[in-house]
Amino acid sequence: MNTGNARMPQFFNKENVQQIKTNTKMKNVIITSFILALVLSSCADKSQAPAAPAPPLLPVLAITSENTTTDAEYPASIQGTVDVEIRPQVSGNLERVFVDEGAYVNKGQTLFKINERPFREQLNNALASLHAYEAALINAQLEVDKLTPLVQNKVVSDYQLKTAKASQKIAAANIEQAKAMVGSAKINLGYTNVTAPVSGYIGRLPKKQGSLVSATDVEPLTNLSDVHEVYAYFSLGETDFINFKAQYAGNTLGDKLKKLPPVTLVLADNNAYPQTGKIDMVDGQFDKTTGAITLRATFPNAGGTLRSGNTGRIRLGLQHDDAVLVPQSATVEMQDKVFVFTVNKENKVTKMPITVSGKSGTNYIIKDGVKSGDQIVLSGIDKLQDGQAIQPEKSSPAKVAQIINKK
Repeated sequence: MNTGNARMPQFFNKENVQQIKTNTKMKNVIITSFILALVLSSCADKSQAPAAPAPPLLPVLAITSENTTTDAEYPASIQGTVDVEIRPQVSGNLERVFVDEGAYVNKGQTLFKINERPFREQLNNALASLHAYEAALINAQLEVDKLTPLVQNKVVSDYQLKTAKASQKIAAANIEQAKAMVGSAKINLGYTNVTAPVSGYIGRLPKKQGSLVSATDVEPLTNLSDVHEVYAYFSLGETDFINFKAQYAGNTLGDKLKKLPPVTLVLADNNAYPQTGKIDMVDGQFDKTTGAITLRATFPNAGGTLRSGNTGRIRLGLQHDDAVLVPQSATVEMQDKVFVFTVNKENKVTKMPITVSGKSGTNYIIKDGVKSGDQIVLSGIDKLQDGQAIQPEKSSPAKVAQIINKK
């Protein structure tokens, strides 16, 4: 076989080789174009990325200092101007009860009637004794009148006259004693009619009609309260009392009491009693057990709204000069601490702890942490982060009031 003239296989001829080269170039071009498109697309995505958000626009307030008043509240117990126990003065059966629990009675009005028959008999007995002694005195006087001229004429000895005069004095003394017995019987008879010593409201009635009552009973017939005015008693600690006295001018405590402003009584439902009161008494000494001193405020109570035994709180106003004020709505509380967000010259916020010394309306009085002239964020602080930048918006007084009222 002649191998020298053998032909190349059709797959490896020149045309096929050329075609393969051409296809390879085309593939390279396509791949290169695809890669270039990816690069261009990536660059285009980067150029179209959104810009960082603008800092939030938040209202900012400049802190000021001014004279203000804070309210301090102290628990108070309320009593009528007169609170009396109605007790029987004599023993006997309770014959009548003329009042009902909670009724208003006038001074002198009959409340209870105790069976009077034993005491009326005692009075009659005392009167009988009085009349007997009065008759004995008349008889003694007659004897003296008879013996006097006989002694003068020396018919009888003066011994008999002296004896008659002694009997006369005994009769006169017996009359005085009988009168006292009559008076005592009348008093006891009067005690069977139990009346109101003052005008006021009747309390509970533990004794009912027919009960046996006695002056030695532990429980009274009832209690009677005169509440046309009421006393509210409250206590101040030693430090509070010193600060309280320092607020007002006057050389003596009496002078200071005259210059005290009216006080408010906050009732158990947290509503203020519509009429203000006046502090008119300070106890003479501190309680050794509690270290507190008692004060009394008097409130008018013409409508009888308040009763003895009510409780409440006395609200005192204390003056503060040049106090630094921060709206409560501009603060946030975390772990028993209070914070505000201050704004620096670069409009970045700082979470600043503050020390609160009291409240004045909707404002905190600041003892430490910020000072007058500092800028704080007024609202929108719940999403702020320490060091975050903001766009400060200065707030007018009307805007501040609107934001606080909205809170």
